[in-house]
Amino acid sequence: MIHGSLAHHAGHGTVTVGWSWRRRGPSVPRQCAYNPRGPPFETPHKGYHYTGQRGRFFEGWYWRVTLPGDAESFALIYSVEDPRGGVFSGVGAQVMGPDDGYILHYSKDVSQFWADRGRLALGMCFEPSHVGAAASRSVGGMLPARKFTDRISKGFQASATFHQGDITAAEVGASGELKSTVSSCRWEFCIEPLAGWGPPERQQSTAGWLSALPIFEPHWQVLLAHGEATGWIEWGDRRYEFEAAPAYSEKNWGGGFPNKWI
Repeated sequence: MIHGSLAHHAGHGTVTVGWSWRRRGPSVPRQCAYNPRGPPFETPHKGYHYTGQRGRFFEGWYWRVTLPGDAESFALIYSVEDPRGGVFSGVGAQVMGPDDGYILHYSKDVSQFWADRGRLALGMCFEPSHVGAAASRSVGGMLPARKFTDRISKGFQASATFHQGDITAAEVGASGELKSTVSSCRWEFCIEPLAGWGPPERQQSTAGWLSALPIFEPHWQVLLAHGEATGWIEWGDRRYEFEAAPAYSEKNWGGGFPNKWI
């Protein structure tokens, strides 16, 4: 069952757009928070694959939230390249939004990026807050939403069940020709995982045994085939609020893309 609603509010120069997508049964609560207990199931390759190995390395995480009604979507992409440091090192947070909108916040400083090797959790501090700035430069794990806001001025944190971020267009040092079309983006939403890859009791590697062989890089894993997202995304001067919106997630990692793919 789908219920859609659209509301505009002119306060403080921000337009608010609200959507809801509900299944039959109890409604999803509008308030959400990071749950340290994690999701009810976890796929293989959920954790961070970098272990200090030499050579080129990248890992990227992709989430999509689809707003019912006009089928607009937001795609959030977090990535790290060469965590050891070097010419190609960098961390990026990209968001693609309605009407082919795009924003990138990029930094060559990989020292403030963190990711968990045992579970799906990662984050980055691009800029610390003015309050307690010294302590803000080392996070190393998921924070409660209020503490993240207090400690991180620009950055993000993401897990299997919770996302939060605040970025501005900052493209210096990034490769490629995509340019930001919005100046800022903020978000906070939780995800209820409903399906991963394979039976709930036995989640599977998307590529099977091929994921163990570097010749088949970049590797690929579906992390969330279907979930429901509840929360909000501020996209420039527009705020999108959603409840139980369809969500999807996957990741790639490895030494790089084969030249013939590019």
